[in-house]
Amino acid sequence: MADFGAPDLEAFRTEAREWLEANFPKSLAKDVEAQANAVQSPDAPKGDMAIWKQRMGEKGWGVPTWPKQYGGGGLTPAEARVLASEMAKIGAVNPISGMGVAMFGPTLLEYGTEEQKQKYIPDIATGKVRWCQGFSEPGAGSDLASLQTKAEDKGDHWIVNGSKIWTSGGQYADMIFCLVRTDQTKKHEGISFVVFSMHQPGVEVRPIKLIAGSSPFCETFFTDVPVPKENLVGPLNGGWTVAKRLLQHERSGMGGRQGDGSQKSVPFGVFAKKYVGEDEQGRLADPDLRTRIILNEIDQRALQQTVRRAALEAKGNAGPSATTSIMKNANMKVAQDRAELTLEVMGHQGLGWEGDAFTPEERNAVRGWLSGKAGSIYGGSNEVQNNIISKRILGLPDLTQSR
Repeated sequence: MADFGAPDLEAFRTEAREWLEANFPKSLAKDVEAQANAVQSPDAPKGDMAIWKQRMGEKGWGVPTWPKQYGGGGLTPAEARVLASEMAKIGAVNPISGMGVAMFGPTLLEYGTEEQKQKYIPDIATGKVRWCQGFSEPGAGSDLASLQTKAEDKGDHWIVNGSKIWTSGGQYADMIFCLVRTDQTKKHEGISFVVFSMHQPGVEVRPIKLIAGSSPFCETFFTDVPVPKENLVGPLNGGWTVAKRLLQHERSGMGGRQGDGSQKSVPFGVFAKKYVGEDEQGRLADPDLRTRIILNEIDQRALQQTVRRAALEAKGNAGPSATTSIMKNANMKVAQDRAELTLEVMGHQGLGWEGDAFTPEERNAVRGWLSGKAGSIYGGSNEVQNNIISKRILGLPDLTQSR
């Protein structure tokens, strides 16, 4: 789909290029991967990275299409693509990220009150406040609507009691968007969507150490936690609808992580030759492995093009649709296949967990392969996504109801 108003886009391209030239610290371009790691780190950015984050936050270009009145960039989708293209050319990574940007912010813009938008969106747009998600519970994973964390009405506030699990980044978060049960007599229609501080008494976070060696997830416990009534997002007992929309935004992010082209890395074939060697024609020595690497590259590029096409075809502010379930499953399959190929390429060096016999790259590959297995579960398992695809996209009947 062509971008209309091309002259205006070229004028914006010049504006973006000039602003980036004046504001992006040149030192950061030397290592794009280090930038990406700094963005994902729980630690506050330092040096030039801190300067870059501040400047992007003040400009609003960390969330380029969000409304200006809430601290966003106010750009059109076409202008945002131009900005992303210009940033990629100079090796600049967007320093504003997290669940606030990818999940809660877009949902609040659609369902929040004006007061809520004014209160929460600016701090998300500048990366000042970290958010986490309180959805899954020990007895409510894929069947999320079975959640039991309870919000008891106390007049001008609720008292929340219960627990959540797999709270990503909960130990670092300032705020949580959380599903709670406000009506015990109904399942889906008894759930509400609330937000509250993670720093208040009654909130306890216990990190979960995973087999990959990290602790990105937590158990989170709520004991008599007060939540003001104005912290309800959407209608009372209407949280399931809000949550479904938020999960679409989450899956959209999962499906698009490989689609922006901003990450620069050594081509996989070049990397593989270090371990497997070359034949007399300069190709990867193992023909079967060579074929499977090529097929994975094809899948990856097809996914990238599909993500870009979906972005181009999106109209207005309609937001993500059920097609995000396709993107999520496809992205996880490509990423997991790539992780498997990486260990196969490394051979016995792909078995390293610790020790000087393995390079940091090799150890990270093993840990990444292990942690990547969770991609088929979090954000809604592959089976849940397949059900969404069959019902909402293909229009197939619900066999469980026809029996």
